[in-house]
Parts: sequence; structure tokens; C-alpha cells
Amino acid sequence: MQICGELIKESIIIKKPKDIGRLNNKSHFGKFIDKNKLQLNLIEGVFLLDEGKIKITKGKDEIDFETLLSLAVNKISHFEIKYLVFKDLKKRGHSIQIYDKDKILTFNQVKNQFYVIVFSERDELNLITIKKTIKEVTKDGKALWIAIVDEEGDITYYDASILDITGSINKHIFPKGRCILLENRAIIFDKKLSKILFEKEFFGKPFGEWLQISFVETLYLYKNKILDISTSKEIEISGDKFEKIIYNKQPDIKQRLVVYEDLKKRKLIVKTGFKFGSHFRAYTKCPDETHAEYLIHVVSNNFKGIWEEISRAVRLAHSVNKEILLAQISKSEINYIKFGRLRP
Repeated sequence: MQICGELIKESIIIKKPKDIGRLNNKSHFGKFIDKNKLQLNLIEGVFLLDEGKIKITKGKDEIDFETLLSLAVNKISHFEIKYLVFKDLKKRGHSIQIYDKDKILTFNQVKNQFYVIVFSERDELNLITIKKTIKEVTKDGKALWIAIVDEEGDITYYDASILDITGSINKHIFPKGRCILLENRAIIFDKKLSKILFEKEFFGKPFGEWLQISFVETLYLYKNKILDISTSKEIEISGDKFEKIIYNKQPDIKQRLVVYEDLKKRKLIVKTGFKFGSHFRAYTKCPDETHAEYLIHVVSNNFKGIWEEISRAVRLAHSVNKEILLAQISKSEINYIKFGRLRP
């Protein structure tokens, strides 16, 4: 037997106690506007009408699906993507409701285990908004799901969180040495220093008995007073000149260095992530014992992008059993924001 509802303005009102029980007690549809009336959102109404579970009237006239759909499209912003996600999650057995207490969050799970934000694949990714929402949601012990609807109506779900990543690699004390600055890297010719830098904290890559190190490693070791810098003609150069040379060659290295230094403080082994399409890959333990757990991409605090970039990064990271983190740099902190694929 169909449930009966009356369309009043922009919602559907259910009055029969039996119908209210079927909708709210079992399936968690609607919200009570008084003890004897249940109010359905237009998204819920369209879903129930599409499923053939409700009959909706306005006065003496019955409302058909096309009429209700047209009303919903005109009254609810981004209706089509919200509806597709609502329908998909309901079909998967999730008890979700429209969340109208926040402009960003779209749905909440009835037992408040997670919240859902819905985006189109063409919507902008605003990382400040995502970070703020993650913090608000996790403060209450909840999870944040992000649902992306592509142009064919398929939905990809991600869980978004901020990780406090740490490793087990202690910082060592190294003797001071010298490196030769080349065009795209630096070389340490001191065999003893090369050996202990690589063995203790996996700096660089062996180059025979010597060690080749990246620009960011060179800067880090220089700032920690482990290395002096010379040109290929063995002329020692000042720190200011050295930094100017590297900044001219790689303008974004200042941001990368900030994150690199933070990751080292967190006791991680940090290597280039170029082959994985990211700035760094990071190990929590010795690379001889484990694969890199994280791929880390450095972004500014006000980073804005497209969801296609996240889709590509997450898929690549998962294909090599790693997690992708966006290292968002603000004045006071670095947030490592994880996007992970999930199956609801």
C-alpha cells in the first residue's frame, strides 16, 4: 500500500501515523515538524516517487514524477548531483538525511558516523574549505566523505582526513663535509660522509663510493651545518649565493623545503616522488624494510584545483599501495590532507 503525502510549498507533508512510522522509524526519511506530521525534503520526495513508494497530491490533483522533478530542480541548487548521491547511498543501505545546518555539508548519516559533501567533477576544489570542514567534522569524532559525480552520473567516493604522520627514524649527528654543486644536483666526494649519510638516514643515492644528493637535500644539510658548498671549480660559495642559484633553478623549492624539514622532524625518510607524480615519497621505517607509505604533494594554503587532479593522484597512489597526501602550508602549520578512495 502506497504512502500518501501532500505537497505544500517546497516539501511533502505526511500525516497518517502508519505512513510516518514506515518512513521514519524504518528508513529514517524526513523530520518531524510536530508530533503528528513528518516533513519530506524534495530530494526524498523525488526518490520515493521514483521508487513507486509514495503518492503525492496537491489539493485534489496528483503530482506526477516529471512535475515534482521540475519543482526540485528549480528549488534546490545542484539538485541533480545531490539526488544521484542520495539515491546511490540509499540503495546501498545507508540511512542518510539531508543536512541543512551547514552550507557545505550535504548529507549526514543518521547515527552521525559520517557526513557527505557532494561535488560535480567540474566543481572547484578549494582546499581551505575542505580542511576547515574536516576539522569541524573530526572534532566531533565523525568522518568526512566526498562524493564526486562525473558527467555520466557515475559517483566516486573519497574519505578526507588530516593525518598526523610520524616515523621511527631518529636524527643523527654527522661530521661536517663539503659538496660540489652541479647543474641539477650536488655530489659529496667524502667517502666516509657519503657512507654514513646514506646508511643512517638514506640521504641521496650512491654514485660509486660518492653520494649524489638533490637540491632539497643539499639545502637541508647546508642549513643544518653539515655541508659547505663549492662550485665545480672547487671555489667555495656563500650561503646567500648558493640559495640564490638553487632558487633560480627551482623556484618552488622554498615550499618544498618547508615540508621536507617538517617531515624530517616527524622522523620520516623522505625521497623524491617524481616517478609517482608527486613531490616526495615518505617512509616511516628503513626503506630496506618497507615500501614508501606516503606520496606527498606540496601545495600553498590557498590551493585551488580540480577534482580530476585528485582522482588521478588517488588512483596512482592506490595502484602502488600508497596514500596520497596534500601538504598544505599555512603560516602556523602544515596540514597533511589525505584523500582515499572508498566503497560505501
